[in-house]
Amino acid sequence: MASRHKARILAFQALYSWDVSRVPLEDLLDFPWLEEEQQHKLDEGVAAFARLLIQGTLENIEAIDATIKAHLKNWDFSRVNKVDLAILRISTYALMFQKEMAPSIIIDEAIDLSREFGTDESYKFVNGVLDSIRRSLQR
Repeated sequence: MASRHKARILAFQALYSWDVSRVPLEDLLDFPWLEEEQQHKLDEGVAAFARLLIQGTLENIEAIDATIKAHLKNWDFSRVNKVDLAILRISTYALMFQKEMAPSIIIDEAIDLSREFGTDESYKFVNGVLDSIRRSLQR
């Protein structure tokens, strides 16, 4: 499993935790849900990229949520399930602020996460929203 994918999983888990229980950012950056052995084995590059995604997403959460809301077709933001929302948030952050990353890679990774952690329909929903955001950012 590629290290960036592992980092995105950690960031997704952190954003999900933040949304469900408002775990403070400082705590999230220590990955408290990982067992002690997992924390010791965690590659520093993976941890650093995950922290960048987590911190960047939460620091820009209002702009990110506004962007997601603007691209939901016939869907209310409050009805987006928390797994999909966490994936959308870290991916929207990457599309908006990590211009050095190819949008196709960001969206492919989001689809992989939604297939792994979401419902059977999550990947279609996530793909549609992110593709709409990608197109609007390219104008």
